[in-house]
Amino acid sequence: MEIATGSQQPSSQSAQATSGPRHTRRSIPVALLAFLGVLFFLNIASRLVLGPLLPVIEGEFGLRHSGAGSLYFFLAAGSCVGLYLSGHVASRLSHRATIAVSGMTLGGALLAIAFTPSLLGIRAELLLLGIGAGLYLPSGVAVLTENTHEGSWGRVLAIHELGPNLGYICAPLIAELLLGFFAWQGVLGSMGVPAILLSGAFLLSGLGGTAPARRPGGATIALLARDRSFWGVASLFAVSIGLGLGIYSMMPLFLVNDMGMDRVHANLITGLSRISGLFSVFLAGALADRIGRPRTAVLSLGAAGTCAILLGVAQGPWITPLLAFLQAASAASFYPAGFALLSSVFPLPVRNLAVSMVLIVATLFGSGGVPPLIGVLADTVSFSFAFGAAGVATLAFIVCFRVFPAGGTVQRAGSGETPSASR
Repeated sequence: MEIATGSQQPSSQSAQATSGPRHTRRSIPVALLAFLGVLFFLNIASRLVLGPLLPVIEGEFGLRHSGAGSLYFFLAAGSCVGLYLSGHVASRLSHRATIAVSGMTLGGALLAIAFTPSLLGIRAELLLLGIGAGLYLPSGVAVLTENTHEGSWGRVLAIHELGPNLGYICAPLIAELLLGFFAWQGVLGSMGVPAILLSGAFLLSGLGGTAPARRPGGATIALLARDRSFWGVASLFAVSIGLGLGIYSMMPLFLVNDMGMDRVHANLITGLSRISGLFSVFLAGALADRIGRPRTAVLSLGAAGTCAILLGVAQGPWITPLLAFLQAASAASFYPAGFALLSSVFPLPVRNLAVSMVLIVATLFGSGGVPPLIGVLADTVSFSFAFGAAGVATLAFIVCFRVFPAGGTVQRAGSGETPSASR
């Protein structure tokens, strides 16, 4: 499958891409990056905290593993809706306002969960939580790349990825800490207040600009859907989200059921294993700028898939935490290269829409499909088998996936730029 940068974009869009405020771009927009990093952390942690709570939820509602894993389907479905709406909201308001609406919506959903006793109502609120979370990333990536020189995208997006990586680390620790004071619904609800307050502060900060985004049109969507580069990037993200989020979300259940750990130690290992991602994202960002974005993305998926297989077949009190550490580092290293690749493939006027569509496909299959599938395989066989199968499927995908090297560049229509496909 080929990935080529910025092909097949209409000249009218390219003209707009070149008319952006390039004089305001900085190597690293520190204040903007810090604000978005914190908001991204809350966006991710508010969803990831569900995983450490699954053993408690299973016991309270009498759910099987597949039923607990299916809660992620509602999060994923909501995220897809939010990703689709992101471009429409940003076109009517602005990227900055869309980011603020995202945080306020997910914060409101978290607070609502705290006061909902029924499983049906909780599923509906998880859907709303997903919608709020899905609004963020297309506008977040668009704002960052618009205000940063392209040569610094790898480093800036690596710093931006500290938010979700800290979320992966902190979510189990936050869950265990707050479970000492609240029921599991209160754990989710207590995360809603900072999300609402910080989103309001960002809206008032003036960072990120106020210009509305390009309104997504049917013709542009159809054009992207016919672009092989779009499906190449989308498939990479789908595998990455499935392998990273799928294994992370079910890791506490794996450690409790297959390894015989108590819930506290399982959540502690799950959280601490993600510390490795804080370092691997910087290595991946530098590697992406050196050897190319597609190669870095594929290498990270290969390493993460191999670790997933080993988690299923090589188990022990020391080897399992080590493999969880290495798998987390490999999974996290995909995203700086992945988002830099996505930004280089599609020019600014359609970048928000491209990010939305890529993440809709990736979330639907990766986040909405993999955790429930792991739960089904765990009910049928075991979590060890399910993790191994996920790793095998990832390596099979890499064998089938073909990334054309730097020689196969495609000029951006009307822009005069010929960025390499391997960047």
